[in-house]
Amino acid sequence: MSLAQSTAAFTAQTPMSATVQAVVDTIFSRIRSGEYAVDERLPSERTLSSDLGVARNTVREALEVLESHGLIRRRAGSGSFVNPQTKGAPESSHSEIAASSSPLDLQVIRGILEPDMVRLAVVNMTPRDIEALGEILSQIEAVQTDADAFVRIEEAFYRRIAIGTGNPLIAGCYDLVIDACRQSFRTAQLRRHLTPARIEDYQRRYNSLFNAIASRDTDAAVEYIKLHLIEEQRQLLQEC
Repeated sequence: MSLAQSTAAFTAQTPMSATVQAVVDTIFSRIRSGEYAVDERLPSERTLSSDLGVARNTVREALEVLESHGLIRRRAGSGSFVNPQTKGAPESSHSEIAASSSPLDLQVIRGILEPDMVRLAVVNMTPRDIEALGEILSQIEAVQTDADAFVRIEEAFYRRIAIGTGNPLIAGCYDLVIDACRQSFRTAQLRRHLTPARIEDYQRRYNSLFNAIASRDTDAAVEYIKLHLIEEQRQLLQEC
């Protein structure tokens, strides 16, 4: 059963907005992927609100939904913690879709989503968002040989752009893209092909993309992301 299906009974009694549902799906996807580990304390409501670009009361409602399904436990004065996944726990609709998506499916949706995602981010990112993106870029530029670390930070870079659009549904959709990337060929492929030279090449690309976003140059930012997608498609074709 998907998360959306499992919460149907709850939402029938307690109306849930699309924004709350997007936050529920995003947090649940991170729990399922292991980003938020069992017994780990979730980020504070304030942090999640800033991270996801939504109001704190929206985050609070989403946490209530997750708690009602036994996925997290909340302690007054301590925060929210991830519960162990039980046999009867609902499965993530994100994970189901990601697991059934082919590498071609992934590239198609990235080609559709990422250019417009970047376009919206250029228009809507606040100075604080751009500063946060710059901090992630600094982490990317510090990686020299660790492909796994590079991929994790790269995911955070794209997620910050998605959040910067100001549209939580886009951020939720991009979490699904990240989930599909993790479950597809891409992780194994990057371990083989992310040599120090290629890491350096990607660092230059992301630096150029960041500069275009920071300077509000929509055309340049979209062009950079399109060229990057073409390169990733070329790598995919080499694998086939």
